[in-house]
Amino acid sequence: MRARIYQPAKTAMQSGTAKTQNWVLEFAPSSAREIDPLMGWTSTSETQTQIRLRFDTREEAEAYAQSKGIDYTVTEPQARKYNIRPRGYGENFANDRKGAWTH
Repeated sequence: MRARIYQPAKTAMQSGTAKTQNWVLEFAPSSAREIDPLMGWTSTSETQTQIRLRFDTREEAEAYAQSKGIDYTVTEPQARKYNIRPRGYGENFANDRKGAWTH
């Protein structure tokens, strides 16, 4: 059984960074999915691929995997460059704007 430990990235559907601070331990599938001949749905008999464990730190996730004898790989997160403007969103509506407001 193989697992992957990673820190999730920010989703495209949100502007904040919620749920990106924790580390996740997720099991990799050991066999391919099967296609149901009647409905065409994919299925598997493995239930461990549905499990996603969250930890506060990377060390906690690694300690859990080692204590349970789980073979794992760690994926380091990429550093995110923040786009913070000095005056923020309110700058769009300021009276002292130097240029014309455009979209």
